[in-house]
Amino acid sequence: MTSGVVERGADQAAGPTVRRLRIRVRGRVQGVGFRPHAHALAGRFGVTGWVLNDGGGVLLEIQGAAIAAFLDALTAEAPPLARIDAVEAVPCPVRPDEEGFAIRRSEAGSAVTTGVAPDAAVCPACLSELFDPADRRYRYPFLNCTHCGPRFTITRRLPYDRPQTAMAGFPLCPACAAEYADPADRRFHAQPTACPECGPRLSHPPEAILAALAAGRIVAIKGLGGFHLVCDATNAGAVERLRRVKQRNGKPFALMVANAASAARLVHLDAGERALLEGAARPITLLRRRDDAPAPSLGIAPDIAPGIAPDLAWLGVMLPYTPIHWLLFHEAAGRPAGTGWAREPQPLVLVMTSANPGGEPLAIGNEEARARLAGIADLIVDHDRDIVVRADDSVVRRLAGAPTLLRRGRGHVPEPIRLARAVPPLLAVGGHLKNTVCVTRGDEAFLSQHIGDLDNPATLDFLEETVAHLLHVLGVEPVAVAHDRHPDFHSTRFAGRTGLPAVAVQHHHAHVAAVLAEHRVDPWDEGPAIGLALDGFGLGPGGESWGGEMLLVEGASCRRLGHLAPLAQPGGDVAARQPWRMAAAALVRMGRAGEIVPRFAAHGPADGVRRMIEGGINAPPTSSCGRWFDAACGILGVRPVAGFEGEAPMILESLVRRPRVAEGAWRVTDGVLDLTPLLERLLDAAGAAEGAELFHGTLTAALLDWSLPALREHGLRRIALSGGCLMNGVLAEGLAAGFAAAGIEALLPRQAPANDGGLSLGQAWVAAMEIGGTEIGAAEIGAVRE
Repeated sequence: MTSGVVERGADQAAGPTVRRLRIRVRGRVQGVGFRPHAHALAGRFGVTGWVLNDGGGVLLEIQGAAIAAFLDALTAEAPPLARIDAVEAVPCPVRPDEEGFAIRRSEAGSAVTTGVAPDAAVCPACLSELFDPADRRYRYPFLNCTHCGPRFTITRRLPYDRPQTAMAGFPLCPACAAEYADPADRRFHAQPTACPECGPRLSHPPEAILAALAAGRIVAIKGLGGFHLVCDATNAGAVERLRRVKQRNGKPFALMVANAASAARLVHLDAGERALLEGAARPITLLRRRDDAPAPSLGIAPDIAPGIAPDLAWLGVMLPYTPIHWLLFHEAAGRPAGTGWAREPQPLVLVMTSANPGGEPLAIGNEEARARLAGIADLIVDHDRDIVVRADDSVVRRLAGAPTLLRRGRGHVPEPIRLARAVPPLLAVGGHLKNTVCVTRGDEAFLSQHIGDLDNPATLDFLEETVAHLLHVLGVEPVAVAHDRHPDFHSTRFAGRTGLPAVAVQHHHAHVAAVLAEHRVDPWDEGPAIGLALDGFGLGPGGESWGGEMLLVEGASCRRLGHLAPLAQPGGDVAARQPWRMAAAALVRMGRAGEIVPRFAAHGPADGVRRMIEGGINAPPTSSCGRWFDAACGILGVRPVAGFEGEAPMILESLVRRPRVAEGAWRVTDGVLDLTPLLERLLDAAGAAEGAELFHGTLTAALLDWSLPALREHGLRRIALSGGCLMNGVLAEGLAAGFAAAGIEALLPRQAPANDGGLSLGQAWVAAMEIGGTEIGAAEIGAVRE
């Protein structure tokens, strides 16, 4: 994104032909080749002056007769990884004797208001060098330039210069130093630049890595944000062993293929999905499996192991984004010269999963990897460039026609989310599951990388490590900390230890607020909003278990307008892993408790569960939408006992081809939506696929029928949709289409995950409104952009 130049001061020109301006450029302008860009433009337009990095972004002074043309090109031709938020120009005195244009040493003393670029995949120019036998960086595993390579994961502090990064210990050789100093070179002031003479070294050559993979071994490979565990995706034995030693249960594995042509043999791929797959972020992209015979032009599809994504209709696919990855595919292709082969289908398919055994954070250090991955990886491939920041791969999918982040990580962090207005500097620490943290600075919210479930000491340490680094690199001193209302969450306890004034935010209020925040809905200008929060669990204000809520959000407060009818949750949290228990609760609600033992005795203590539900013993009621999904799965026999929370609903979604509506299969009474009639219909479904289509279509219709009257009553034409259930594509797209047909705009989570990974953004937005009140709009808080 670019922004027009704002020129301040009454004196708009220093003379009839020559004038001088001091220019401030804000946004993502460090580590992306912006200073070399300015230097090249100065030569083209014959202007003099200087440019440097500082805490505010990029600062320039330029002088000459072609300043207007220079400024136009500065934004219009910005480097590919740059994001310009504002350009501010102030006239200053002409220097008659000035000659040339200089890149000055960065200034580190000013307050930091700029950011770090996310890591970016290998660019086409570097890829050409990597596979050119005549190039001095031929097959060098760490080549990069100003347009690609590591950024956030190697940055210790700002301004972004080599001494502030993990490359500080690698002095440039004469050849690299000459490129670095040459304004005409692509590596002019490229901070991570290196070559085989002066840069990092890989512990094992690509041919040895590929041989180990071909032999069925599990290899740990150090990447940008941490180690991956890698194996041959066509080797069923290796895949099952990796699942076992990593304690992965039934969770799907991500795949890496060489290019979009290779992916198209495995999955359906439209233009929008291809753009996601091939973008600089190189995320894991969820794509629907091919269930037909591939067209001859696609080649023969590799026979990937059935254990990659058991019973799921989607595969998580990503493309190579480091030179190390590319070298494995190059080796498998027989080391062809040039890049033509890199656009053709390749047979190699790799499982590429985070090296985080037992749900702990992924390993980043060489010694750490050897200690934690012993007994898991047969071979550990490391190198001597430090990873400063842990960052899992991002996960995305296209929903309702637009990219949607399901997990925010490498390639997207620390890209800020722009807010409707500037807010006080705040820290928000998220929830317990899928934890992230958020830091606000001016009108930007910096949502951290995925941290994980806070149920082990290592992840708690990662939480504190992430908070410390994010505050440090952004130069933020928060005035308050926001957290979930649940008193027993580790994130809540951590908030209490910060010593900052604390703001507790109800879980589902935060879900809805996160969507409103990223869509820049300003409560002071636009008034209240209605949102649906559909998830697995969140603590209600009276200690209840909520999860299917219609809320009226009015700034820092919210009011419950309605909810899903409560279901008993026998055994408490264990019911989230055993959908048959929720089906038993539904049968009791239907008055059919006698069917529990005949249906479910094979899966657990069915009669004991029946007595728990009927006696109200350890069977707390919940309005959770996720638990209604589980009840449907239990009735339809879809994973009665799941390997991980959410597995059964994911499989249920995979069965849907054409959602269908069972008319009259729901009731709305005094704001309570009861889906019991729908579950009764599922008992008579011809099979799981028919039941899945009936459940998804009817649930969508019921949610629309429930919420549209409330929107009309409050005179609103927009609704925010959030919570983990909105990661279900059938539900999200059905609701978006249904609301659109009724003339209502449905706001979906896009930049922040719909699940608990987006909570910290919503907490920060609610806390900003509570702390600042209506005065936030008028106050000069931080650096407000033009």
